[in-house]
Amino acid sequence: MRVELNHTIVHARDKAASAEFLADILDLPVGEQWGPFVPVVLSNGVTLDFADAGDSPIQSAHYAFLIDDAAFDAAFARIQNAGIAYYADPFHDKPNEINRLYGGRGVYFDDPNGHNLELMTVPYGETPGG
Repeated sequence: MRVELNHTIVHARDKAASAEFLADILDLPVGEQWGPFVPVVLSNGVTLDFADAGDSPIQSAHYAFLIDDAAFDAAFARIQNAGIAYYADPFHDKPNEINRLYGGRGVYFDDPNGHNLELMTVPYGETPGG
């Protein structure tokens, strides 16, 4: 049996601005609004459907993106150029640092809605080439 994540909903105060924020960092296009959603499609086919939360509180979620070294360099430069606070850890205890877990690189930062975003070049538990 094949099981794949197809999409998830990302709650936001402004779905279009939030989709644009992530798409800009990852150098991805923002899709056309579909129903109440503004989609950002990742290269593995998973769609992040941004939806306005209205007056409801937004529960912070964690979204981790596996990217290659060139994409990391470009995204990290965009984070720094935009003055976005970044951290080496998910708890934001190590500001202005990146991590080098499993021989790769990783960085954490918040989106405008308080979602904890992570960029990493090597999946946890793996080493490059292994």
